[in-house]
Amino acid sequence: MDETAIARARERLENAARGRASQGDVEAALERARAQVEELAERAAALETTLPGQIREAIRDGVRTEAAPVAQQLAEVRGLAGQTIRRLEGLEIDLLAERHARIDDLALLVDLISSGWSSIDVRLARMERKLDTGGSAQIYRFEEREAS
Repeated sequence: MDETAIARARERLENAARGRASQGDVEAALERARAQVEELAERAAALETTLPGQIREAIRDGVRTEAAPVAQQLAEVRGLAGQTIRRLEGLEIDLLAERHARIDDLALLVDLISSGWSSIDVRLARMERKLDTGGSAQIYRFEEREAS
């Protein structure tokens, strides 16, 4: 083997050994890691007990904040719907009364027309009887009437 290659390999090994951590440093790092893992486990346990309650409260507050305006608007819509129903019932009652009034008017008109035709029928019958019995009617001429 070449001496320069061996020298380079030894140099690399020495550089790697210089950068290597000592046994005490490794144990200290492991101890710190164990302590941090234990602290992380304690915090996780604390979060397991408190986090569901906090989430529940946050959701409750959020829903309360968002639902209050919706509930108010829903109450307004219910009130307006009730008012609309009352107005429609009033219109229905007015329409029914108007309909009955028109029916009464039509009945009166039919009675007037039928009584008028009955009267005309009676008069025509009386005239026909007079003509049939030989009664004569007086005829007046307009020229004679104007002269007198």
